Amino acid sequence: MLKSLRYLLLLLPFFTMCSKKPTQALPKFELKKTSPIYFNSFVDCNMAEAWIGDTFRIFPGKYGEDPLWGNAKELKYADGITVEEVFNRKSNEFTPPNMPMNVAPTALGLHGAVWFETVYQDKKDATGKTLYAIYHNENYPETFPYNASNGKGYINKNWPQGLTGTKTPAAVCRIGIMKSMNGGHSWENKGIVLEDNQERMILKPFNNSVTFAGGVGDPSAVASGDYLYLFYGEYGYAGKYDSLTYDPKKEQAGQCISMARIKLTDLDAPTGKAKRWDGENYAALYDGIGQPIQSIQIATANGGGPTSHLKSKYYWGPSVSWNNYLQSWVMLMAKAEDTSWKGTSIYISFNKNKILDEKNSQAWTEPQLVLTKPGSTAWYPALQPIGDANASIKKLTTFNMGEKARLFYKDQRKDTAVYISEYELHFKK
Repeated sequence: MLKSLRYLLLLLPFFTMCSKKPTQALPKFELKKTSPIYFNSFVDCNMAEAWIGDTFRIFPGKYGEDPLWGNAKELKYADGITVEEVFNRKSNEFTPPNMPMNVAPTALGLHGAVWFETVYQDKKDATGKTLYAIYHNENYPETFPYNASNGKGYINKNWPQGLTGTKTPAAVCRIGIMKSMNGGHSWENKGIVLEDNQERMILKPFNNSVTFAGGVGDPSAVASGDYLYLFYGEYGYAGKYDSLTYDPKKEQAGQCISMARIKLTDLDAPTGKAKRWDGENYAALYDGIGQPIQSIQIATANGGGPTSHLKSKYYWGPSVSWNNYLQSWVMLMAKAEDTSWKGTSIYISFNKNKILDEKNSQAWTEPQLVLTKPGSTAWYPALQPIGDANASIKKLTTFNMGEKARLFYKDQRKDTAVYISEYELHFKK
């Protein structure tokens, strides 16, 4: 499982030349030390959550087949009447939902392992029980072999090395959607919403990252207007990979935190419906070549580089929320600064355009430093509501925030890892 040992690896570098930066008046924020909360269940992704009536429910963890790390059953949910109650749940107070089974490698259905990273709550259901989980999905040529009839799957030829040595393969990540009609107690797989195909995999001898062969992953998603907007990491080649014509600058040009969107009415049958940002509009296909958010890319002169290379610097793992106090979108992200995905810092970016349409969705500010943790690898940062009565009354979540928020992140130190909150962020206009 690549995601669960991020500290061993290297992920997402981001391209070189940034285009004109958005000219926004930057919101201000202050980091405040607070009493710590240590989360008591497995977290290796963004925190998917929703209010079901007066119940706050979260869905951390991993589920499914993984030939490298073993099959996983850590995807569980916990709930309560306050945010703080839920985040303080003991490990034995988490419950596995009823999940769809993995299918045979050549069959249609769910392949590989999944992590729920966002839950979108259908506003048309007054009970709040209709949920769509946007999941990160990882596969290998073994779990999803190439099918010439539809061009899906992967060919085990010149495949790059994975985490645990020369005999283990790198994974490929995709993004999919599941649906629950009962508040998350059981889920039905609806299919893949974003992916990169075999021709865009970055293979030997150029891929030495020991991470992904390619793909899209680590998503965060928010609703705006008639669409669900997806923020994700892009790890594939910006064209058809060929070892004879491989260009690291071309790879780098297509890699960053990227955006796509899908109509809310298409979530029940999402495959083929999403469109990626292509530099001018949301027009690139769900498995095509888009253009990343240029204001968040790291220039080559500052150490940025392609994801398949060692020692590239890049921002990754977006977590996006709407801040009602600032009237602004807020994006948190980690930064890889050294080999093996080691990075000690968390950054923040803002977009003050509430409607994320063709005109405004790319207007993100250049990332600012929030926190540095010397001696740690810090990733999966996210904002959560302060666990008081206000959060319960206003039904605040990680996607809908106020003036003050708790900062959570995964803190990795050698062989130990905790998902922790020991700071608050206080925003100022």
